[in-house]
Amino acid sequence: MTDFPPLTVDVVSDVMCPWCYIGKRRLETALRSVPQLEVTVRWHPFQLDASLPKTGKDRKKYLSDKFGGIEQADSFYSQIKAAGVEERIDFAFEDIKLSPNTLDCHRLILWSRADDLQDEVVERLFQAYFLKGEDLTKSETLVRISDEAGMQSDLVEQLLETNTDLDKIEAEIANAQAAGITGVPCFIIDGRFVLAGAEKAETIAAALLHAEETRTDQEAQSSG
Repeated sequence: MTDFPPLTVDVVSDVMCPWCYIGKRRLETALRSVPQLEVTVRWHPFQLDASLPKTGKDRKKYLSDKFGGIEQADSFYSQIKAAGVEERIDFAFEDIKLSPNTLDCHRLILWSRADDLQDEVVERLFQAYFLKGEDLTKSETLVRISDEAGMQSDLVEQLLETNTDLDKIEAEIANAQAAGITGVPCFIIDGRFVLAGAEKAETIAAALLHAEETRTDQEAQSSG
């Protein structure tokens, strides 16, 4: 029987999306439940709000504008906070002062792929924003995260001062939208199966197993 390469899970995500953090946790739980599978996870950019300025926007004003009042926003986020508790994520929404433009975060995630540090960088970005309320529009925040993750932070610092790969990120976001992705997280398994939203770990695991089984069937058919 032919040896297959690892299954791929392409995660389309935005750093300022709390459901993406919940989705990451559920994906991790799913992967632990199917240790027999070899899986490669790749992270791809999306922007929930491309209209945010590079310097970000006061979060209270942003939420008030988006939800028609801070009370409505609080009600919406209380549900997310409860879902986070189930995944052992202690969202500290009250500590977030700024809603960021995430293009630079996505550039950092792109650059981390070369060092196989995407998961580490994505996790640290989520933690910085959702658990510590850090300002992700500041280059020093991103440089520090890159250093903690094991990247060449001096190079990251230099690159952030340029527009390097900005067009690549914007093109990838446009491609995701053209493919019909309107919300995140979105999990694309083996390039064939799409799970839209932060599905439960059991659902993700079942999709992974199905992808592996049908891949084997396809191989058997093509060689039979």
